[in-house]
Amino acid sequence: MSAPTTRFVAITGMSGAGRRTAAHTLEDLGWYVVDNLPPTLLPNLLEVARESGYDKVAVVLDVRTRSEFEDIPAAFDELGARGIWPQILFIEASDEVIVRRQESVRRPHPLQEDGPLLDGIRRERELLATLRAAADMVVDTSDLHVHQFADRVAHAFNTPDDRALRLTLMSFGFKNGIPVDADIVLDVRFLPNPHWVPELRPQTGLSQAVSGYVLGQAAADPWLEAVKNMIDVLAPGYEREGKRLATVAIGCTGGKHRSTAMTEELAARLRADGRAVHVVHRDLGME
Repeated sequence: MSAPTTRFVAITGMSGAGRRTAAHTLEDLGWYVVDNLPPTLLPNLLEVARESGYDKVAVVLDVRTRSEFEDIPAAFDELGARGIWPQILFIEASDEVIVRRQESVRRPHPLQEDGPLLDGIRRERELLATLRAAADMVVDTSDLHVHQFADRVAHAFNTPDDRALRLTLMSFGFKNGIPVDADIVLDVRFLPNPHWVPELRPQTGLSQAVSGYVLGQAAADPWLEAVKNMIDVLAPGYEREGKRLATVAIGCTGGKHRSTAMTEELAARLRADGRAVHVVHRDLGME
């Protein structure tokens, strides 16, 4: 019996951003996960995995390997020559969030040395820049709680390795900043704001009253159809280029009413067409 085709995910990113949470999530989904393996050993690991019947392998790669981190491109090239194409999951967070998390666990940053914590964070961003640019999926965990983050990872990797595009639709509020991990950013602030309707203000876009108000606007349906058609055009190109994961961010002022309602409706229409869609409401509850 021939060895199975092995899926390989490289988990990387900033210290304190959530690499361990991603690793635990994949482990819970049945992946074989190895933490902090020297990059030069990746081909050997994948060969053993194939021979042992493992079809899903994830490896955490980070700056703890120091000088060996520069060996990652060559290791990936060798894997490609053997027919194993790694997916890169890159996890990041803002400097402020990383500082807060590092201080809470009272552990030094691996690149901090004798200087300030922010110097270590800056060095790590520089060292990881090439991997981030090559990543298949970038997740910014600054404003995500642990369950939202785990759900995004599970949605992306808890499936057979087909070439169909998997979408994350994320509602957000522009006043809280544009999601840095979005592939496409869309704006629904052209719709009337339920915030100015007294009986709707305390509700969210998940309520029937707010959803009905937003979707009942004359411009809502044409916008939704236009976006769905855009995705229909983009998806085949993404799939041809090997891009299997994409995040579409939909924003209004605060992320409570319009973006939430429109994101839910767009997700429903895309699912009706058979697309794999995961929804995240980044800023809901922050108001």
